[in-house]
Amino acid sequence: MTLPMTVPAPGLPARVRIHEVGPRDGLQNEKALVPVAIKAEFIRRLAEAGLTTIEATSFVHPQWVPQLADAEQLMPLIDDVAARLPVLVPNERGLDRALALGAREIAVFASATESFAKANLNRTVDGALEMFEPVVAKAKAKDAGAAVRGYLSMCFGDPWEGQVPISQTVSVSRRLLDMGCDEISLGDTIGVATPGHVRELLATLNEAGITNDRLAVHFHDTYGQALANTLAALQHGVTTVDASAGGLGGCPYAKSATGNLATEDLVWMLDGLGIETGVDIGRLTATSVWMARHLGRPSPSRTVRALSQKET
Repeated sequence: MTLPMTVPAPGLPARVRIHEVGPRDGLQNEKALVPVAIKAEFIRRLAEAGLTTIEATSFVHPQWVPQLADAEQLMPLIDDVAARLPVLVPNERGLDRALALGAREIAVFASATESFAKANLNRTVDGALEMFEPVVAKAKAKDAGAAVRGYLSMCFGDPWEGQVPISQTVSVSRRLLDMGCDEISLGDTIGVATPGHVRELLATLNEAGITNDRLAVHFHDTYGQALANTLAALQHGVTTVDASAGGLGGCPYAKSATGNLATEDLVWMLDGLGIETGVDIGRLTATSVWMARHLGRPSPSRTVRALSQKET
């Protein structure tokens, strides 16, 4: 197995937690329905490769995301997986379904822009946040005790509105934290961010009292900037990065959104920088090759393609 030469750089964290989103954000965008047993095996293999946080599924109504309609069937199949297994919930009904199946980490999905809130949730930004308030409160209540992540989409640009003011992203981030979210994942949903923009947004969030330990970054690679933007975030002190095994995923409500940052591409860079992740890139690559076969197409990850070709 070819590995990068390790050359640490100053000013970077010693360890990064990868928040793996492939089983949820990746598979929800596939045209074909993946059998539940394959999904369970995918999650199991990701955990065996060393990923400690794997977003398992979504409890959105099957009408809207039929690819994840088997959430109730999936959860019992993975209850022994040694990893954190957060799930996405859209409302109180989805939360109740998730909690009944033992979920103890949940995520809600908000928007920094009105256009995307309308397209994705059929609500205004304010209306969506009002819907999430009781969800977050119920999840964090003593009898549930769940951790809550707030996804915030369109933080850097919107296909309908164009450039998104930094103050707008900061304002919605603050409101999500104030309602009880433990962490905010800043989404570059259409992949238009650049490193300077990333640094400016993070600095402004810090100035608003939002510390780096409450933040994660979620980049798409539409313009080939995902790794550069991730490095900028690491240099700023962020230590949680979302990524998707094999580069699966996009966004069904933003047609210009291409795939997520591939977990293998991220791990290759972090390994080269001497940053610990606990992930075995060989086992991870093999997992993505395996899933690509089930999906009937090659992985879009450059690292997966390079490493798998060397192994053949």
